[in-house]
Amino acid sequence: MTSGDGLGVRDPGLAGRLLVGERDVLVPMLRGRAEGDFGVPTVACPGWSVRDVLAHCSAALMRVVENRFEEGVFSPESNDRDIAERADWSPAQIVDELERGMTEAGPVIAEAGGALDGIALGEWVHAGDVREVLGEPGAYAGPGLPDALRLLAWLTRERRHVPLHADLDDVDEPLRLGEAVASRPPAWYIGDAATLVRLYAGRPVGRAAAYELVGVEAAELNIFR
Repeated sequence: MTSGDGLGVRDPGLAGRLLVGERDVLVPMLRGRAEGDFGVPTVACPGWSVRDVLAHCSAALMRVVENRFEEGVFSPESNDRDIAERADWSPAQIVDELERGMTEAGPVIAEAGGALDGIALGEWVHAGDVREVLGEPGAYAGPGLPDALRLLAWLTRERRHVPLHADLDDVDEPLRLGEAVASRPPAWYIGDAATLVRLYAGRPVGRAAAYELVGVEAAELNIFR
């Protein structure tokens, strides 16, 4: 994966493919979990349970599908209201809405010209938050990782993020992220792809992760600040 994948012309279908691919793995897993698992507190989102994260995800996607973007949407206060509105829902109802959102949001995101692409990546990251706390494999990795990396690369360029060259242990070709500028040489990352995603998503890396990061502080990479 080089700078040509995700860093040049936007692929309008990429976000939708990421969502549908994650839907096909995440939803069956959630339907197979006990109801008590939805009350487990998450690590990446302090104060939110698995149920809260999923309610936030389903609400965000339905806002996309229904074109509901009032002032202050996606602020912490707005997110808390979305979760509170689903307080009486069963986990099955939340998963049903999540499945619908992951199915229907892709075409809307494609037509938005890039303005909503970050929502798809955020949904995929939140799926990793849930996988991790439930002990499921594939947190911040899994089958959707190639598409997630392409979307991350494109988003970091569009947002004029710090330039970074990533040599990934588990991906054949290097990944170039951010906007190349003459005034700042690219930072370097060496390590696995899931840890790179964690850094860009502002997620805990964990003591076991072995990686090198040169030329930039980890906190500077977070695209969801």
